[in-house]
Amino acid sequence: MSTLAKAIVTNGRGEFRLDEVEVADPQRGEVLVEIRASGVCHTDFDSMSWNRRLIMGHEGAGVVRQCGEGVTHVRPGDRVLLNWAIPCGNCFQCRNGAENICEEKPTVPDARFRCGDQPLNASFNLGTMATHALVPWQAVVPVDVEIPFPSAAILGCGVMTGFGSVVNAAKVQKGSSVAVLGTGGVGLSVIQGAVHACARMIIAVDINPNRLELARNFGATHTIRATREDVGLKKAAREVRALTGRGADYAFECTAVPELGSAPLVMVRNGGTAVAVSGVEQVVPVDMQLFEWDKRYINPLYGQCRPFVDFPVLLSLYQQKRIKLDEMVTRIYPLEDLALAFEHMKQGINAKGVLIPNAPR
Repeated sequence: MSTLAKAIVTNGRGEFRLDEVEVADPQRGEVLVEIRASGVCHTDFDSMSWNRRLIMGHEGAGVVRQCGEGVTHVRPGDRVLLNWAIPCGNCFQCRNGAENICEEKPTVPDARFRCGDQPLNASFNLGTMATHALVPWQAVVPVDVEIPFPSAAILGCGVMTGFGSVVNAAKVQKGSSVAVLGTGGVGLSVIQGAVHACARMIIAVDINPNRLELARNFGATHTIRATREDVGLKKAAREVRALTGRGADYAFECTAVPELGSAPLVMVRNGGTAVAVSGVEQVVPVDMQLFEWDKRYINPLYGQCRPFVDFPVLLSLYQQKRIKLDEMVTRIYPLEDLALAFEHMKQGINAKGVLIPNAPR
């Protein structure tokens, strides 16, 4: 017997609406999750232009309702969070510890979701902007600490991406200097990762003074207010050099602005590490002189997430009050108010907005 769910469905041409979706019962290796919270991020906004019908959303937490045959690590009633870079565990990349770039990601076929008489895709094989999600078991991580569902949901992408880029990918060293370009949800997570790594100096760069104040609250030791007229953030880079003496040891780009894809290279010293966190995918010109000398530029996906290793660590840090998650959830919205959540996101009002299915308006 299938489940009738409410879900945000996009036509792939810039439009979306709240609709009724029929979600099939889980088959072998699948889990049906009742979604209690779904994060809102720039990738969700971008997904509306991917030219395919899909259930939106890729950050989610909720409660297991049904398990298919062979699922043993969770059972109905368990609280869980979802992971969008779903590892198969058996491909070349997974066997080499690079689960975030799995070559054979498990999926649930489109035919298992129907809106009217047509099948549709679930965004990132999750589709969390809904009352229910049907996902592969590898996407489901048990939550074994007391944590509100909105705080658990944002772990599933933004927090993992930022924190993991510091700890897993760049491997920031104790006593080092770090520049963070953009202090939205991902940038704040980079800052928290740098605090965890015991960086000596954490310099937050943003055009929004309210976000710079947030950055201070999350662990930034210094802030620089940039301007839109500062092309490539070269003026801000001079301020970073004045603070550090030669440039930051590490710089993280978290703006999602394509023109700033090479900006972290301007911020780091010779031999420093520049990290592209926000996932710029457009073609942009790069001055190769920015790599002089011996600078390293890395582009990790999803903070090199290993879901069954990293999420328990993050949950434990939350339980120990060593990372802030509740404080990142600035506002919650019902599914019906996704347009407003997107508007607030674009205006930089929220650190993180979260949708709550069935929440009152």
